[in-house]
Amino acid sequence: MTNGDNAARPKLPFLAVVALISCTLIRPSSGFVDVSGSNHAEEPNNDEHPSLPSASSQATEDEYDDDFFPPIADSDDISYFFSTYDLDGLHWALSNIFALSPRNPQNNVNKSIRRELSPKLVSRGGGDNYTTEYKLLHDLEQARYLARVLKESKPSVADYFQSTVIPIYEEVLKNIPPLEDLSRTKGLYAFTKADYESGIGNVYNKALYIESADEINPTWHTQNGGSLLNNQLDFEGIQNNWFGHGQNSPTTSTTSIPGALVVDNLLSTSALQTIRQLLLRNTHWYQTKTPLEFGKYVGSYVDDGLHDPLFLQLAKQLHESMPRIMKGHELKYMWAYKYDSEWESGIRLHADQAAVNVNLWVSLDGADLEVEGFGGGLVVFTAKPPANWDFESYNTNTEFVIDHLLRPTNFANLTIAHKPNRAVIFDSALFHETDRYRFKKGYENGRINLTLLFGEMKMGDGDDGNAGRAHVGQEL
Repeated sequence: MTNGDNAARPKLPFLAVVALISCTLIRPSSGFVDVSGSNHAEEPNNDEHPSLPSASSQATEDEYDDDFFPPIADSDDISYFFSTYDLDGLHWALSNIFALSPRNPQNNVNKSIRRELSPKLVSRGGGDNYTTEYKLLHDLEQARYLARVLKESKPSVADYFQSTVIPIYEEVLKNIPPLEDLSRTKGLYAFTKADYESGIGNVYNKALYIESADEINPTWHTQNGGSLLNNQLDFEGIQNNWFGHGQNSPTTSTTSIPGALVVDNLLSTSALQTIRQLLLRNTHWYQTKTPLEFGKYVGSYVDDGLHDPLFLQLAKQLHESMPRIMKGHELKYMWAYKYDSEWESGIRLHADQAAVNVNLWVSLDGADLEVEGFGGGLVVFTAKPPANWDFESYNTNTEFVIDHLLRPTNFANLTIAHKPNRAVIFDSALFHETDRYRFKKGYENGRINLTLLFGEMKMGDGDDGNAGRAHVGQEL
C-alpha cells in the first residue's frame, strides 16, 4: 500500500512482507497440511474421514492466525518470489495459503484454522456452493478413476472414493435439472438442502487427494540431467524464430508470425508422464465455467492448488532457456484446463494479460480423434488490443473485436493443430481462441492444456484496427 508520503516507493507484495517477518519460521516442503496420498492413505487420523489429510504439528493457532497469510496470492506475489528464482519460498507461500483454505477438507474438522473462500476464486467459477452438470460429471469420473488406480497401492484412499465420494456425486447429479432449464444462471446449479444432506459440502471442491511429483517420480529432479525439457531442443534457434530472424529451427514448426511459434516435444518423456499423472490424479480442479456462455471446461490455478514444485521448476527452466524472449518477464500466473469431450468448442476469442504465453498440450497420445475440420489446437491472430482498451473491452465484446481488429487484417492468423507435448509460445496480447476439437470419451482421454504466463501485457498502439496489429519482435 502507498500513501502521500511514500507513493514513490515501489510496492512490496503482501507475501513478500510475510516472508520477511517470518524468516525465522521453517518453510515446510508441503505446506501446513500433509495432503500427500502416501501419508494419509495408510494412517487414518479421524473417524469421520479416515482417508483425508490431517493437520500437521505446524498448523496451530498459536503460530499462524487468520491474518498471517492473505486468502489468495496475486501475480505480484508470484513474480516477487520468481524474480530471484526462490521457488522454495514461492511454494511455501502458495502451499500455506492453500492449506488454510476451505479446499483442505481437514479444516471441516479443525474449525479453528478454517477461513472463507476468497471472493476472487468464487467469482471466477471456483465456489463451493454451486456447480455445473459437466463439472460434477468430471469430478465423478475422476473419483472413479482414483478408486480404480489406487486400489492396490492405497486401498483406504480407493475405498474412501468408492464408498463415500462416488455415491455423493451420483446422488447430487440426479438433482441437477437439464441445461435448458438453467438458462437464468447460464447453466450454474446452486446446491440445495437435499444436496448438503447427501454430503456434498464435505467433498465438493476439496483437496481430497493430492499426490506430489516426488511421490509419482522420486527421481524427476535428476532425470535427463535435471532438465524437464527435451535436451535436443535448439533454444537459440527458437528465440531467433520468435524475433523473425534467420531460418526456422529444426525443433520448431514453420510460422509466419514473429512472436508466435510452435515447439514440438517440449518436455522430456519422463517429465510429460509425470505432469500427466499430476493433472489426472490430483483433485485441484475447482473452476467451472457457465456452459451456456463459455462452454464446458474445468480449471486449476497456481493460486488455488496447482503449485507442485515440478510446475514451478518448469517455469524456471523455460525462463532460463529463452533469456532473450523472457528478458524482464517474470512468471506471473499458471493454469491448466480440461475440456469436456462431449463438447466441441473451448475457450472463445480473448487476449491474456501477459507478455509471453507458453501453452502446452499434455493430452494422452491417441486421445485426439483428428477429425478433419477439428484441429483441436489453437488459433492465434495477428491483432492485439489497442493501448486505450481495457480488459472488459477486448475480452467481452467479441463482435466488436472481430469487426474492428480482426476483419481489417482479413483474419490473418496462425492455426496450430493439437498434438501431445506440443507447445505454442506466443505474445499473450495476440487475440487467440481454441480451435474446434473432438476427443475420445473417457476421463483419461480429455483435452488438457497447461499454460504459463510471463511478464506484463504489451498492447498495440493507437485505437483502431491497423494500430492494433502486432509488431511482436520489436515490442517484447
